[in-house]
Amino acid sequence: MAPRVPSGGAGRAVADDSAGAELIAGPHAVSAALKAHPDTVDCVWIAKERSDDRVQGIVALARAAHVLVRQSPRTALDRMAPGLAHQGVLARRRQVERPREEDLVAHLGRLAQPLVLVLDGVQDPHNLGACLRSAEAAGVDLVIVPRHARAPLSATALRAACGAAERLPLYEVANLARTLRALKEAGLWVVGAAADAPASLHDAPPPAPTAWVLGGEGSGLRRLTREACDVLVRIPMHGHTESLNVSVATGLCLYESVRARAAAQSRAAEIALPPINH
Repeated sequence: MAPRVPSGGAGRAVADDSAGAELIAGPHAVSAALKAHPDTVDCVWIAKERSDDRVQGIVALARAAHVLVRQSPRTALDRMAPGLAHQGVLARRRQVERPREEDLVAHLGRLAQPLVLVLDGVQDPHNLGACLRSAEAAGVDLVIVPRHARAPLSATALRAACGAAERLPLYEVANLARTLRALKEAGLWVVGAAADAPASLHDAPPPAPTAWVLGGEGSGLRRLTREACDVLVRIPMHGHTESLNVSVATGLCLYESVRARAAAQSRAAEIALPPINH
């Protein structure tokens, strides 16, 4: 938790009580927070040793949002965020309110062809952040995680997400298997990734709209999660490595949907072309 910082200078005063606040570390994460939720940020700390263009851009964002900016020695930032690779940029904000579970089905109803990522018990915050980064890059509409038995969306996860956590709706649900059934009732195909699945990821294009379900490190999908999936697929392994990191597997699965969607759009464009008259 960040130490109390006295108010002063331009910007909003820093709150005396930092209870309920969270640290954001790294230029990407801080910049994304200032763009997406500037009203939640009360202070940005910049290492005195940094004065490059990226830092100047962050300072400009903060000042535009009337957020207090402080310059401190890098060692001070190290003490504020022990163990975090902050790259000379930290921010403190109150926790962002996430979407409510009861609004999930209505959210899906507003999407024409949803692409959803479901993470079943990812425990490592680096992996959680990397999965969110892959999801945002692939154009995922929303991410679903269990409320318990998973990595928290900590400063480590936020930094690994490189800003994706600020742009992606993240739903925390009490019962993942029940939520998967709700996704199916909403018209989505629920596709789980499992190392022992008989079907390969490349056997056929994934059905759409799709909810991809990836399991936690080591244990994979839980039994009730597997049973709630419409189909299970495996990522083919051609070397001696037996498995992939969950964030890598997430990217591979999601981009199968991206590829299939692009191929379908290309076919539709070909059909729409007028005949050539010779």
